[in-house]
Formats: sequence, C-alpha cells, structure tokens
Amino acid sequence: MAWLLVIVAGLLETGFAVCLKLSHGFTRLWPTIAFCCFALGSFGLLTLSLKKLDVGPAYAVWTGIGAAGTAIYGMVFLGDLVSTLKIVSISLVIIGVVGLQLSGSAH
Repeated sequence: MAWLLVIVAGLLETGFAVCLKLSHGFTRLWPTIAFCCFALGSFGLLTLSLKKLDVGPAYAVWTGIGAAGTAIYGMVFLGDLVSTLKIVSISLVIIGVVGLQLSGSAH
C-alpha cells in the first residue's frame, strides 16, 4: 500500500509541475490553485508512505515518476521538443524507478 501512495504522489507531482508552468509565475488563479492542491496532495501522500518505506528509494521513485511524467506531458500536450535522446532518457528513468521500487518491496 505504501508504494501505491508513492506512485500516486509521483503522478500528483507531475500535476503540480505542469500547473506551475501554466500559472505563469502564479499570475493565473486556477492553475495556481491547482498547483497548491496537487503539491499538498503529493507531499501529503509521500509523507504517509515514508512511515513504512526507506526514504532513499521512495524519494527517488517519487521524483522519477514526477520527472518522467512531466517530460512526457510536456512533449504530448505542451509542444516540448521530442527527440530520440529524450525518449531514451525518460525510458532509463522509468527503468530506474521500477528497479528502485522492486528493491524496496522486500520490507
């Protein structure tokens, strides 16, 4: 259950990163409110998961999901540059996240 919280927290991290961009420096109301909600949810779920998980793997999985999710979202919906190197790099992050999650599941 703790790993599920980390995964959802990582997805919420993607949400707060995207809303941070859409808020244009906190000058747009609704993206700023969404940023706050996503950030509070993400940090809250990560905090709960850390009661059961080691901080290193949990934090790495959380940031990995957030980074990969944000990069993918940017390429698909925000017109960010798509390149082979970006796709390979995102794939390596995802592979690392899966490996870290598997390494922490023995507890």
